[in-house]
Amino acid sequence: MSSEIYDIGYRHYDGPRLGPGHSTRALAVHSLRGVFGLGRTARSKIMPFSLAAVMLLPAIVSIAMMAMMGRRGMPYSGFAVFMQPVLAIFLASQAPTVVAPDLRFRVLPLYLSRPVTITQYVGAKVAAMTAAMSLLVAAPVTLIYVGELVIDLDGPPQTKEYLGALVTGLLLSLLLSSVGLAIASLTPRRGLGVASVIAVYLLSSASVPIVYSTLASTGNDAGARWAWLLNPFWLVDAVQVWLFGTTPNAEGEYPAGPYCGLVVVALIAVGLAALALRYRKAASR
Repeated sequence: MSSEIYDIGYRHYDGPRLGPGHSTRALAVHSLRGVFGLGRTARSKIMPFSLAAVMLLPAIVSIAMMAMMGRRGMPYSGFAVFMQPVLAIFLASQAPTVVAPDLRFRVLPLYLSRPVTITQYVGAKVAAMTAAMSLLVAAPVTLIYVGELVIDLDGPPQTKEYLGALVTGLLLSLLLSSVGLAIASLTPRRGLGVASVIAVYLLSSASVPIVYSTLASTGNDAGARWAWLLNPFWLVDAVQVWLFGTTPNAEGEYPAGPYCGLVVVALIAVGLAALALRYRKAASR
């Protein structure tokens, strides 16, 4: 019996070792591209770019109002609250594309076989979704601010309110991404993930007027103020009012003090923990 040895050309890698940080960044960039359908079929790009275009329409209208009527349009602090249906649809439609494929095709153990931990994997996914949501808020708000500077309206530019809108937009994006990805990760089916995220948003939005009216009718005004916090957009708006002294964008007042900020931090922590537990369970299978 004879044997032969074949040289198939394998060589040792002698280049730089980039480490887990580079792997995490690469995963985040890959996930961010996936949110907008980049590198995928043309059909995958229709929804995210259509919603991004819708987000720009109020900015264009606001600039037109400043140019033709000499007065400001939509306030920076109220942009995200006013556009919350579009942001909710974007989150519901794109969050499952970030988490569902890896769960459905059970490729998570392949990621974790490299120097990428569950924490780094979850961090990359949340960072990608947060960046996408922040871009949707920051781009039109910045466009309005640039239009205000170019048109040069009477009085100083609303720089403080603009910067506050960017900060709270980032906070809102982190909150929505943490909770939205946690909900979407509960099922590997993209359609069920979309339905789950939008159902939670509709439930939170529909419960606000019911709870608020019920508490207000009984004379419990303090409790009625907390009803606005059932919706994540008004919750972050309450933080914006507390931090930057802006005008509330709800019909009623918010609870005073840092309590709203503590609620936001708690919800983000719960979302991240739930996402990590879900992936740890999926990786162990």
